[in-house]
Amino acid sequence: MLLQKIFSTLLITGTLLAAAQAQETKRPVQKVNFLVPSAYAIQLPETDQLTGYLGMRYTYNLRNRLLKIDEKGILEGFQSRPGKQRWIGEHVGKYLEAAANTWIITKNAALKTQMDRIFNELIKTQLPDGYLGTYLPDSYWTSWDVWVHKYDLVGLLAYYRVTGDRRALTAAVKVGDLLLKNIGDLPGQKDIIKTGSHVGMAATSVIDPMTDLYQWTGDRRYLDFCKYIIKAYDHPAGPSIVTTLLKEKQVDKVANGKAYEMLSNLVGIIKLYRLTGDEKYLQACRNAFDDIAAKRLFVTGTTSDHERFMPDNILQADTAAHMGEGCVTTTWIQFNVQLFAITGDLKYYNEIEKSVYNHLLGAENPETGCVSYYTPLIGIKPYRCNITCCLSSVPRGIALIPYLNYGKLNNRPTVLLYEAADIKDRVVTAGGRETPVALQINTTFPKEGKATIKVALPSAARFALQLRVPAWANGFKAVIAGKTYTAQANELVVIDRNWARENIIAISFEIPVTVLQGGASYPNYIAIKRGPQVLSADQSLNPSFDITKTAFRTPVAVQLTSTPAKLPAQWIGKQAYSVTFKTGTNKEQPVLLVPYAEASQTGGDASVWIPAGN
Repeated sequence: MLLQKIFSTLLITGTLLAAAQAQETKRPVQKVNFLVPSAYAIQLPETDQLTGYLGMRYTYNLRNRLLKIDEKGILEGFQSRPGKQRWIGEHVGKYLEAAANTWIITKNAALKTQMDRIFNELIKTQLPDGYLGTYLPDSYWTSWDVWVHKYDLVGLLAYYRVTGDRRALTAAVKVGDLLLKNIGDLPGQKDIIKTGSHVGMAATSVIDPMTDLYQWTGDRRYLDFCKYIIKAYDHPAGPSIVTTLLKEKQVDKVANGKAYEMLSNLVGIIKLYRLTGDEKYLQACRNAFDDIAAKRLFVTGTTSDHERFMPDNILQADTAAHMGEGCVTTTWIQFNVQLFAITGDLKYYNEIEKSVYNHLLGAENPETGCVSYYTPLIGIKPYRCNITCCLSSVPRGIALIPYLNYGKLNNRPTVLLYEAADIKDRVVTAGGRETPVALQINTTFPKEGKATIKVALPSAARFALQLRVPAWANGFKAVIAGKTYTAQANELVVIDRNWARENIIAISFEIPVTVLQGGASYPNYIAIKRGPQVLSADQSLNPSFDITKTAFRTPVAVQLTSTPAKLPAQWIGKQAYSVTFKTGTNKEQPVLLVPYAEASQTGGDASVWIPAGN
């Protein structure tokens, strides 16, 4: 007991110390702002602590994935060149980004110590000329070398953003300058299309962090390099990303259809639009979104089959299809975040919500922190803890969640997800005065469609608070001081009022159950969706019948009964729903369903698509 108390005291002291140090650190400010105004600011309020369902998964990501990172494995390619794997160098940059985004929220002392240690070891390996890859000189700028430097930039700039450590920016500038020196269209330079894989899309995706490097430094050479990449897309044997999307409006017509690399480029292209205002960049990205959302998106909010965009409506969902690459899921979310930031259009946010509640969380086992490279809708999720691109990418996606549940939309504080959270922010009142505000959201969502929001201020003030009405919600109501506010699904409720020092908003909405048809790929199957969550039948929870071979009659409607008591003791998650289907012989068969994000966590075969041919 004494040792436990000592350990607890040390842990608390360490956390408080880290928090105190963070308060003392002056976070750096970017030198260049976006030219195109932002509808949604992708930045944190003063504090945003998720305490509910997503908070649980966020904590598991910290505890079971980030803090258990294989430090030797992600660094050895730099410390002993050449690396064992062609893209081994990407992992440290991905880790640093996920760790930075998580530490700035949690102030977890152990994470800060680990993050600092990995950063320090990484920059020790940077050569005097700025090289920070995992290749030997005779292989520089071939294969995945530019790709590795891309993720160096991602990680270094993320670390700099949250710590203010100038060494990180210095290392990033050296990387940027080395790229400018070696790649371009001047004599003696290499064509970027010829320096990387997948019709050059792996290398050209460096456009993303190069826009960030321009913003942090104000050095226009980095912006010019991004414009060079846009031109290089149309070089001989180049991917013609923008040109093809403007003409064909289909992502499967671009280059070799490689989803991860293409989406990585699109994230950079849309940032370049925000810096330049060139409308063709935005239109190309809009075309890509419309095509993916309409024809290439699984019901759980991911895309790709064998890592590529398939022809229209081909959405094979079993393990053999190698569907839903984890890197693609995370980058699809990043892409939608950028589109939402520019436009404020809720259709982009709806895709973020769908991906987060389903495929993103479904790709990481909450108990072990292991990640499935491809995460099927039919079959056992192949969770593994060995280093892969997806083991590094999925935690990055989960680390983004606190940037997405609440923020300023069109300069108004806006609650976007009805997740339990403690939020502190500053708002501008109707009189132009800035005042602190605290929002405490209490809810059991996604189990129930109820929430209370306590709004606390130091003194009475008038301002507008916005509440997003989810696209799937019915009967949304927000009640405060006897006044009811309503809006249709996929709209915003605006509460513009004189707020007292303490206020309580009571929110309620129906969480509908929807029967989804299997489409062209699964014409004789159905899936069940409850609110934003797609449900799955886990074989380990349904031992009395074969979930993939028992055909049911297609129900007109589905009645779910909450039965969490049927879950085994070790199960992580508190949602389970019983439903009774009828077989072709009119026999009633009880089926237990759980959220797809939690299915297969104990190694059970699971299926979103349920046979219902009649």
